Amino acid sequence: MTRMFSVAALAAVVGAPLAAQDVSGTLTLYTSQPNADAQATVDAFQAAHPDVEVEWFRDGTTRVMAKLRAEFEAGNAQPDVLLIADMVTMEGLEAEGRLMAYPEADISAYDPAIMDDEGHYFSTKLITTGIVYNTAAEMIPSSYLDLLKPEAQGQIAMPSPLTSGAATIHMAALTAHPDLGWDLYEGLADQGAIPEGGNGGTYRAVAGGEKLYGFVVDFLPIRNKLDGAPVEFVFPEEGVSAVTEPAAILSTARNPDAAKAFIDFLLSPEGQQLAADQGYLPAHPAITPPEGFPPRNEIKLIDFDPAQALANDMENKQRFIDIFGG
Repeated sequence: MTRMFSVAALAAVVGAPLAAQDVSGTLTLYTSQPNADAQATVDAFQAAHPDVEVEWFRDGTTRVMAKLRAEFEAGNAQPDVLLIADMVTMEGLEAEGRLMAYPEADISAYDPAIMDDEGHYFSTKLITTGIVYNTAAEMIPSSYLDLLKPEAQGQIAMPSPLTSGAATIHMAALTAHPDLGWDLYEGLADQGAIPEGGNGGTYRAVAGGEKLYGFVVDFLPIRNKLDGAPVEFVFPEEGVSAVTEPAAILSTARNPDAAKAFIDFLLSPEGQQLAADQGYLPAHPAITPPEGFPPRNEIKLIDFDPAQALANDMENKQRFIDIFGG
């Protein structure tokens, strides 16, 4: 309370209004959200901050980063704020000094494990990866190790970490787990699993009955089950990995005040309710998950160190190639 009062008092003295509703100008956003979600996010933010005009660019995280890297090379980075898939990418940007710290952001309600200690990035969702199975399957898995049972031989689909960011995070989390490790991935190879493509292809293979089991992001089977798809999603007993769709302010931001307001909006109960309304598990533990999800306190996240995952990324991918082939 003291700090908030002193900031307000300073604003009164210098005549510079710092209230969130007073931010204005153009805010440039680069995001990997799906188009409809990105538009809804921008619309909701602009409704709360009508004096800010948001210009945004949307593509997958890999292509967003390729565009941004080219801009770094040219010395002309355009975005004020990033909203992309994963913490590992943010760790890389932070290590390069590309992100502006915003330690004043209110993250008191959030799990510290999904936030940067120094406030360089802020997780906004939990898009978890667990096990999907077709309801025709006789063996119902409750653990990742169940996929090594004879009933799953030749019946496993999984996205490739060489293609999918979520699959990369999942691989890093599971191989670092003391009860799973690389033995799990070697066992999956022995089971005939051939990782390829992204989560959409894996989901379609299981929902269509081509395979009975798979690793996949939660919202695909959970949403489609509500529409009658013959699938179930399992949060395994070891826990789930998660991409957290973090947001960050670039150190070169031209409108840092509007960027901070955008971060505040994403972390606010209103911003988190928007995430739930879009069908995602909100990062804020007090916001009710969408239909089909268990209560937030029943979802166990596997311990994950994004800095370690960044350091081990090339080694992990090479070991994956050695096991499954390029």
